[in-house]
Amino acid sequence: MANSRYEYVKQFEKENYLLQDCYIIIRVDGKSFHKFSSHYNFNKPNDEKALEVMNLTAEKIMNKYDDILMAYGDSDEYSFLLRKSCSLFDRREMKLITLFSSLMSCYYIYYWQKLIGQLDEDHLPLFDARAILYPNFNLVRDYFSWRQVDCHINNLYNTTFWNLVKLGLTPQESEKKLMGTISSDKHEILFKECDINYNNEPEMFKKGTILVKQFDNYEMQSNNLTIRQKQRYDKKLKKQSIIVKYHNDIINDNEWWNNKPWLKD
Repeated sequence: MANSRYEYVKQFEKENYLLQDCYIIIRVDGKSFHKFSSHYNFNKPNDEKALEVMNLTAEKIMNKYDDILMAYGDSDEYSFLLRKSCSLFDRREMKLITLFSSLMSCYYIYYWQKLIGQLDEDHLPLFDARAILYPNFNLVRDYFSWRQVDCHINNLYNTTFWNLVKLGLTPQESEKKLMGTISSDKHEILFKECDINYNNEPEMFKKGTILVKQFDNYEMQSNNLTIRQKQRYDKKLKKQSIIVKYHNDIINDNEWWNNKPWLKD
């Protein structure tokens, strides 16, 4: 494009390039999803169809980009782990977060209408995104542990809250009853008053959903390969990858992580 006297306005554009040699996690959150779920009358405390829409959306996004190795989601959020050497959009932060938020919104609409039905144009799903950098994999593990702990705390509370409402309490009465309670109190309320053993609740509700890009024959002895051979091997692995869904405890299960060394890039 030819230069013009107006091109100086580009100088006002500022790019933030994410630090090299760090893991990137993009967390995508639903915007005003409380209103969205109320409008479409989600089942409480968990709407399985809506969660499946989220999972299909995240899986579709993972399939589009080789740099996404893992994703964790529950409720209206998903966190995507990008490989340490990711060069997507030259690691430009604004490009990455707008890409992920727009993909999440578009594919969510697609799968919602495919699985559930039409959407009201005044009540469409919207997502925002943020990018977080972690310099080592221990921090990455702690991040995903944090998200799973958050899933457990929220689900236990919501399961107890909504089952008390189903018993006849108003939302205000249910909230007051749960004020100041700890985890064991909620388990006891569910068991004694609602006839529910929380341990028997679906694992997806309690632990969220983990999507992992898994590679066949990863254990091949690649350490002795030349750099060019290693690059060819990595490309071959990418083509052989499949996405596997888990509802596991990723907080305490070291073996689960140890069996997936490729996540460390």
